[in-house]
Amino acid sequence: MKATTKTPIHAVWSWVRRQPPKVKAFLAVVTGMAALVLLRFIVHDHDNLFVAAEAVHSIGICVLIYKLMKEKTCAGLSLKSQELTAIFLAVRLYCSFVMEYDIHTILDLATLGTTLWVIFMIRFNLRASYMEDKDNFPLYYVLAPCVVLAVFIHPSTSHHILNRISWALCVYLEAVSVLPQLRVMQNTKIVEPFTAHYVFALGVARFLSCAHWVLQVVDTRGRLLVALGYGFWPSMVLISEIVQTFILADFCYYYVQSVFGGQLVLRLPSGVV
Repeated sequence: MKATTKTPIHAVWSWVRRQPPKVKAFLAVVTGMAALVLLRFIVHDHDNLFVAAEAVHSIGICVLIYKLMKEKTCAGLSLKSQELTAIFLAVRLYCSFVMEYDIHTILDLATLGTTLWVIFMIRFNLRASYMEDKDNFPLYYVLAPCVVLAVFIHPSTSHHILNRISWALCVYLEAVSVLPQLRVMQNTKIVEPFTAHYVFALGVARFLSCAHWVLQVVDTRGRLLVALGYGFWPSMVLISEIVQTFILADFCYYYVQSVFGGQLVLRLPSGVV
């Protein structure tokens, strides 16, 4: 019987899996920093990273649409996450129209349209397969703190106060919009392929968005923070980007592990997400 030959990538991944949690965390940080350095040299216009993040998010939504149309089921999806996503996209779209109309506006409009379609399908056409008992994350846990933060910590630009609060609200909501989806996966412990692909796409999008802000700050030597305004707002923008990246980091690790293991269905250990 011929012994199975491991590729270098599988050998490295097997070694990583055997390491204790602290070593894995250190390796994740090092990998993230290495990815940032690589992106800095290969992507000359870092605004493209933000566009890429929105494009990847759109791809994730398209994966959801394919799942809903092909499998005729919304099992494993969080309606609350989709509703939070629609809220922050609608607010961001409003801010784009009144503050800065550009390519992001078009991408947000397309993503909002598809997100509303997903919400419609879950609420009406595929309601019978919606796992309402698993989608039990209280929305006021995220909505109330985000509104309070937006009222007190927002940009100090020359725009109308309502527009500045709205801008801050969409930043904070985006950072936590995936939490109900993670709760559903935590409750079920088994994540079917299309949902896993969607959440992984969100993780990639969050990383690209975070990379955009971090590299912009590095390239401007901190001047971008001054341009964003004064007070706590510049720091909150970066913190929000980092928080949403780390929220999904754990899931992305198990997703990659599942892919390398050749598993179609992702099984999450206890305590994950």
